[in-house]
Amino acid sequence: MKRIGSVIGVKPDQIAEYERIHAEVWPGVLATLKRANVTKFSIFRHENMLFSYMEYSGTDYEADMAMIAADPITQDWWKVTAPMQNPVPQKSENEWWHEIPEVFHLT
Repeated sequence: MKRIGSVIGVKPDQIAEYERIHAEVWPGVLATLKRANVTKFSIFRHENMLFSYMEYSGTDYEADMAMIAADPITQDWWKVTAPMQNPVPQKSENEWWHEIPEVFHLT
């Protein structure tokens, strides 16, 4: 099992809408995440910063993330959410949400 934490900014004038749509995430998006072995996925907000946490239980992370990215419903979801977000300066060229290192975990 792999734990992943990521950060991204959210535009201050989009916070209410971002939270509203995430209160009712499209069922197709959720189904794709589950097919890709993603569990325990949460997004937290502090002011205009978002932190996501998810657990990955599969055996081929890159292939499962590519499957998510290729899913048409997820692509449509990202067309809605991406304009609300501000990637952090530290992100790599291949990132939208910036993955951050885990520094502590209590089992």
